[in-house]
Amino acid sequence: TLDLRDVPPAERHPKVHDAFESLSSGETLELVNDHEPKPLFYELRAEVDDFDADGYEVERRGPTEYVARLPKR
Repeated sequence: TLDLRDVPPAERHPKVHDAFESLSSGETLELVNDHEPKPLFYELRAEVDDFDADGYEVERRGPTEYVARLPKR
């Protein structure tokens, strides 16, 4: 699980890419964010071959808490 809420916006996507890269095939990176990470979803879908876009899930848990699951093929 990677909580991005206290990470400066400019550092979030690189941090996610590094964490996703470290996953093994079949694992899922869980993100906690202060907004729905749609731009990140589109970025991963376009740029990361191992990202399983069909398995992507996001859940809103509160006004400033979203939990996204990013599975790796």
